[in-house]
Amino acid sequence: MIAHSSQFSPQEYLALEHNSNLRHEYRQGLVYAMAGNSDDHDEITLNLIGLIRDQVRSQGCTVRSGTVKVNYADDFFYYPDAFVICDPRDQGDRYIKRYPKLIVEVLSPSTAAFDRGEKFTDYQKLPTLEEYLLIAQDQIAVECRRRVEWSQWERERYSDPEQTLQLHSIGLEIPLLSLYRGVSWLSSR
Repeated sequence: MIAHSSQFSPQEYLALEHNSNLRHEYRQGLVYAMAGNSDDHDEITLNLIGLIRDQVRSQGCTVRSGTVKVNYADDFFYYPDAFVICDPRDQGDRYIKRYPKLIVEVLSPSTAAFDRGEKFTDYQKLPTLEEYLLIAQDQIAVECRRRVEWSQWERERYSDPEQTLQLHSIGLEIPLLSLYRGVSWLSSR
């Protein structure tokens, strides 16, 4: 991630983003150009969206991909790889959502530390967020962070191909092999 050198207001960022062919994320005045993703990153993201879409629709919720922003106050505008919204307050804006229930980031070598650290710190400010899912793209490794209380989170890790991921926020179980189906490094099973 490379930051633009000057400070931007949220309004300047949104104007830049509206007129740009590239996606950028915003954090506390800095604007970061987003890097492209690998086939495996995309495959995992599409698998996840496909696996959760019907489940969340039946609950009156929607799943969004990395083309819609998540925002909190003037602090940040991020493009999660996937997220679920159920709050009717998010129906008024087609481009920015503020009340996600579940956020998913597929980890890239260049962003993994940020996704685990500062980005998670930022996401914790979202009052409706119940779970934050981090998915490795180069091995079977998933971490689910669940809000227990406002400022307390528990972590559950999954790395056994036979395990089933538990997403409590949307009441769904996902076999890990279904999540990683089609990635280049996993032999067909």
